[in-house]
Order: sequence, then C-alpha cells, then structure tokens
Amino acid sequence: MWWGIGRQLILDPSRICKKPRRLKGKQNAICKSEPDIIREITRGAVMAVKECQYQFRYRRWNCTSERRSMRKVLIKDTRETSFVHAITAAGITYSVSQACSLGTLLDCSCHRISRTSNAMPGDYDWRGCSDNIEFGYRKSKEFMDDRLRKRSDVKTLVLGHNYEAGRLTVRNYMRTVCKCHGMSGSCTFKSCWRKLPLFRDVGLKLKEKFDGAVKVMAGNDGKGFIPEGDTIKVPGKEDLVYSEESPAFCEPNRKTGSLGTKGRECNVTSMGTDGCDLLCCGRGHVSVDKVEQVNCRCRFHWCCEVICDTCVQKRTVNICL
Repeated sequence: MWWGIGRQLILDPSRICKKPRRLKGKQNAICKSEPDIIREITRGAVMAVKECQYQFRYRRWNCTSERRSMRKVLIKDTRETSFVHAITAAGITYSVSQACSLGTLLDCSCHRISRTSNAMPGDYDWRGCSDNIEFGYRKSKEFMDDRLRKRSDVKTLVLGHNYEAGRLTVRNYMRTVCKCHGMSGSCTFKSCWRKLPLFRDVGLKLKEKFDGAVKVMAGNDGKGFIPEGDTIKVPGKEDLVYSEESPAFCEPNRKTGSLGTKGRECNVTSMGTDGCDLLCCGRGHVSVDKVEQVNCRCRFHWCCEVICDTCVQKRTVNICL
C-alpha cells in the first residue's frame, strides 16, 4: 500500500528499509544513502510508540503493542490513529533534531547563531548551540510525506495533516535556555540557545489535541477536507483530525483490532477514563489481592554498591470483569 511506510514505522520500525522495492523517491534514496538518518527515524518511531502507550495507559484503547491488533486499528482513520500518526512524526522530528546537536549525524550539527539576533525573542546574545529543529523537521517530512503529495483523497489528506501536526508540536514549543555571564556569579549578560521540548510534553500536548480532535469529510473541491458539521470550527495546523468513528474497544473484536478491557486494572475511586465504570464498560469489576516482589531495606555498601533485600508486598487491586 502507498501508505504502508507509516504503518511499518509503528509496527516494526527496524524493518522500514528491508523491502526497498516498496519504496520510491526520497524514501528509497534515504534508505540507500543515509543509514544514520534511518537509525534516528527508527529510534524516533520507537520513542513515539512508548509515549503513545504512556498517554493511553488508562483508556479503553491503550496503544497496545500487540501487532495484530495495532495493524487492524491503523487500517481505520479514527481519532486514535490520528494521535498515533502525529506522535510518530513528532518522534522522528525529535530524534533527528537531537542527533544533530549530539554530533551523531554527519550531514548536520547544532544550529548556531553567532550574533545578537533580532529574529529571536528577548534581549539575549544568541551564541549557544541550539537543537537543529529545522533539519529534523525537513527529514521527517521528506521521509514520511514524499508519496502523499501525489494523492488528494480524504484519507491521504488526513494522514498528511496529522503528520504535520506532530512535527509542528515539536517545532513550535522549543524552549529557551540561557547561561549567565559576569564576575562573581552576576548576570551581566546572557548567552542563550533553543532546546527541544521534553518529549513527554510533546505527548501531553498531542493528547490534548486528541481530546479535541475534529471529525472531517471530503470537501466539495475534492482537494481538501471540511469539518463534519456546520458548527464545528475549522481545524488549525496543530489540531488532529479524523474521518471515521472509533469502535468502543469494550469487547474483543478481531475485525477492529479491539482487545477489550476484561482483566484490565481500574481505579475504583476515579471518575475519569481509568475509573472502573468507564474502563469496564459497565460490566463491573472484582477486587483481588495482588502479590508482588519488591526491593526493600536497601543500603549502601562501600564502595560503590547498593544492596537490597527482596520483600513480598500484597496490595488490593480492582480488575474489570
């Protein structure tokens, strides 16, 4: 499939270049001639999946690592897949940008601004070594969007929009980091540089966009999409969009990829998505005692080792029926 590279990045990122006949254009060129970039693309995709699992750990769909389930989920153009695609593009942008600053890529380095710049905010001397977000943004776009440009169906447009939303969430939330200079610890002047946001913060912002994602349909011109409903606002560049309703994810369903929520641990005191009422889909829950082995009575042994005993800990948990 033309969009298979995006699914491959999520399902098995280590094999994205294993079948070069499926790749064309810039994707094929990067696979053949830029192995260091492919390494960072793979690392970014893995990082994205881990962040997805963290952000959805308390929801009915928990960004499962079970490949057969994820494959089925990604076939549909739902609210959940909008987040998966956005966080994947964000992870690749982040990883490539970070690698530039760390010096592990030959084609780029950190972004240096060697003078006081009117283009940057604040009365600072922008002499630091900034993370090269523009290179990471460009490489992510080249690899993920190359084959999207030739199509204009709504699925392609939605996919490209969510990729871009992920990249922009990294680029638009760069942090300013400064170091003071002067005698005796004074701050006579500051040298500053731009750093990537924490990737956890990127995940949180995209999760907020997921909660407010906009359902869209093909526009009348056949070249764009419009909100499904006259009262819904037109989505911005950082908003997530989708065109198909999500399954309930309450019961196992091989067709949709739903694994159901039976056996999931829930929070009996919560009114949120992790609460037993919502997570268990009204089926009820049962309290069970869970026995775990944990480290205890840890002490420092000179030099330089921490030695711990193993203790048995019992706690009561609530499990969905």
